[in-house]
Amino acid sequence: MMSNIILIGPIRTGKSTLADIVSDRLEYPRCCVDDVRWKFYQELGYSSEKEKAIRSNFGFEGVYKYWKPFEAHAVVRIFQEYKDHVIDFGGGHSVYEDPTLFSIVENVLDSENNIFLILPSHNQAESLRILNERECVDINSHFLTHESNYKLAKHIIYTKDRTPYESAEEIISLVC
Repeated sequence: MMSNIILIGPIRTGKSTLADIVSDRLEYPRCCVDDVRWKFYQELGYSSEKEKAIRSNFGFEGVYKYWKPFEAHAVVRIFQEYKDHVIDFGGGHSVYEDPTLFSIVENVLDSENNIFLILPSHNQAESLRILNERECVDINSHFLTHESNYKLAKHIIYTKDRTPYESAEEIISLVC
């Protein structure tokens, strides 16, 4: 029986690469949240002009806060429209500071058995170092340590010293 396979985690953990491999190996369609999110953001009235104003006044932190309700809505809508897919989240789509938004996402994902948190290492400091070597993204420290990812994940895949194909095979072996 098919079901969704969901990959979450910080930016540059390899979610997209793994999603491509798992999708090919299992012949599942793939949904990249970063590719489809904007149409769902529009449903709630997302405004690029408002985002630009927020960015100029409050920087990325302001934009991050502005995006959160749209991100939660996108997650809900993706699971309404995409069944039996490999779904790779954007780094922030599984991290919520607002308990109400987190509850919305948690409820949507509650029945999903195949949620994989992708991390380089068991050690968070080492994971952050590895991620920063790939691309230094300030928010990644937050994404790496935030409890949301750990609460949502049913499995954690550590990719250090493994090829993407080896990590993908581990995911496939754990799919329910």
